[in-house]
Amino acid sequence: MSIKIPKNITEVEHTYYYKTDIVKICKLLSLPASGTKAELNSYITAYLNGTPATQIKTKRKQKLRPSLTYEEINLDTKLIGSGFSFNNEARRWFANYFGVKNFSFKKEMAIIKRKAEAEDDTKITVRDLIYHIEHWKQEEIESVTEEQTYQWNNFVRDFFEDPATKKYQDRLKVAAILWKLVRESSNNKIYSHGLLRQYEKEIHSYKK
Repeated sequence: MSIKIPKNITEVEHTYYYKTDIVKICKLLSLPASGTKAELNSYITAYLNGTPATQIKTKRKQKLRPSLTYEEINLDTKLIGSGFSFNNEARRWFANYFGVKNFSFKKEMAIIKRKAEAEDDTKITVRDLIYHIEHWKQEEIESVTEEQTYQWNNFVRDFFEDPATKKYQDRLKVAAILWKLVRESSNNKIYSHGLLRQYEKEIHSYKK
């Protein structure tokens, strides 16, 4: 199915696009087609607001330096422009810092680094990164544009975990219908059991 280019900002805000769809739209409009979903959306929004495609440039600069080794990382290491990246060397450093055997990178860490890259914030350091992940509240994380791109995945996960949804055939289709209704409403963009009753007419035909 061909991808329809949105005509205005409202259409973008009320349509759920997979990232692959957004990439196709960017290519059709001759916009930068690499980056996070939030970044790609910002390029499309800028274009629809009247900025010529030739003036819309990718927000994040290419990495110019090789990745840092364990020995080169410290609290004052800059997240941007230093060669710092979330690899095994950094994982080993954080494991040593927090005194744990195994360390897993947190979603918040990636969000903070991508935001710094997009804003070309060359002052933020590993020390700042640790402070942010230790003090951020959940509502602050959810307010970040990039975090909002996970809403569909979370919605589907919670939908399938609800035993009541097993009475429907083509459950992913039903989830998509509910998601579209919720996304276009003023309600929180999360799944709840009550949606099955609220939109019973819209999904009734999918009952087994």
